[in-house]
Amino acid sequence: MKNFSLKNISIALAIFGASFTVSSCIDDLRQEPITEVTAASLYKNFDNYKGLLAKLYGGLAVGGQSGGDGNGDIADIDGGFSNYMRLLYIMQTITTDEAVIGWNDGTLHEFHKMIWTPTNEFNNAMYYRLYTEIAFTNEFIKNTTDEMLSQNGISGANLDEAKAMRAEARFLRAQSYYHLLDLYGNVPFVDETTFGTLPTQMSRKDLFAYVEKELKAAEEDLKAPKTNEYGRLDKAAAWTLLARLYLNAKVYTGTERNAEVITYTEKVINAGYKLNDKYANLFLADNNVNNPENIFSVVYDGLKTQTNGGTTFMVHAAVGGTMKPADFGINGGWGGLRTTKAFVQKFEASDLRGRFYTDGQSLEINDLGSFNDGYAFIKYKNVKSNGTPGAHDNWVEADLSLYRLADVYLMYAEAVLRGGGGNMATAVSYVNALRKRANASPVTFIDLNFILDERSRELSWENTRRTDLIRFGKFTSAAYLWPWKGNAKDGIAVGEYRNLFPIPNNDLVVNPNLVQNPGY
Repeated sequence: MKNFSLKNISIALAIFGASFTVSSCIDDLRQEPITEVTAASLYKNFDNYKGLLAKLYGGLAVGGQSGGDGNGDIADIDGGFSNYMRLLYIMQTITTDEAVIGWNDGTLHEFHKMIWTPTNEFNNAMYYRLYTEIAFTNEFIKNTTDEMLSQNGISGANLDEAKAMRAEARFLRAQSYYHLLDLYGNVPFVDETTFGTLPTQMSRKDLFAYVEKELKAAEEDLKAPKTNEYGRLDKAAAWTLLARLYLNAKVYTGTERNAEVITYTEKVINAGYKLNDKYANLFLADNNVNNPENIFSVVYDGLKTQTNGGTTFMVHAAVGGTMKPADFGINGGWGGLRTTKAFVQKFEASDLRGRFYTDGQSLEINDLGSFNDGYAFIKYKNVKSNGTPGAHDNWVEADLSLYRLADVYLMYAEAVLRGGGGNMATAVSYVNALRKRANASPVTFIDLNFILDERSRELSWENTRRTDLIRFGKFTSAAYLWPWKGNAKDGIAVGEYRNLFPIPNNDLVVNPNLVQNPGY
């Protein structure tokens, strides 16, 4: 049984109403909830708080307000397609050398080809999904200020817990703004005080400062590392996201912040996290059990979180051809996700992280639409570490890790190489700890190019690759090419403006305060 369940999600839905959808984030961020059960009455009873908080976490896990992503949060797109984690994977992974997808659903094919436009429905759904999550968190934060908690008679141990919950909401809001900062750059800003006016556009540099401030504020009231329920946030999650923010500071602000990367990665490392003994076990149906490595995961259980996004998507979409679905604990494959030759060639033969299925698959991708073109890649499974299948053969129960110790080790090593301080011998030891677990050859020397490749080997399909390539100047440029980059079989450079995605045309129409990103 997983500690933090979303089973109480229906309590929170009373606040937002069953019709909460997004056709324009501007309109919906301004709307007031219309419901017979008011927010004011719900927040008077502390027994409701955990269910209300679950909705915020649920915004990461599922794409709608009923089973199987029914009654989707985002208008004009299927609830499964608009799942937060699925969209993040599309934009962070399918746009890179780590994955291609064979489906021709709408404009989905544009991502690996790097030819997306401001009318791309998946790009727009990601933008609206992020603002939907921000709207949910704003509502919770607005009703849990010190003044409101006092007014509602929340006191004693309940008051302490309510403040920790508010910190979790602030983290989740900051995380969504981090993704907006990373994906879109200059975006409209709304918080719990923003009602009745069109949002103004915040610069990327100012948004960086806001995310930094909010994470530090949340850190103060978050619980100590590893003391919260599984599936809920603690201080270590704030430290990890701060480290990731600082690692990319030059991209976001023009100024390196690598010393801060060292500071916050050391905080996480010193908090007692350990590597899981077996790499493959990180991605199985019971990866919530005895896993000392995960810092924060999006929770799935196969029963209460029935979604076509998340790890259900990660498992089903990666199975096709001659692969046996039962080996992955599922009732059928969707025949979509594979990987490129450029990614395959990063692994030595002994590396356990390079798990490729080659039977009936070609290394070369001549046809992006054919599942048999490109090796299949094995990452997540709906199978437990003892070999038994997950709770349901369609809805996958493996949790999806957003932050884990291996990433922290690699951020530390990169920050050392970039002059942030720390210790080079320690950095090499962290890298070798990962390589030893993977049965890869140890190294005595590391440089930045090695770290970029090692991040891909260790964190493949974990939604970091696009950001990493941009930080190294290799996402859009000719410095690194992979199959079908730029819609050319062998890959070509694309315009540097594609380091950012476009703001949806819908928001530009309804909000004259907004300016489109250059190039679109």
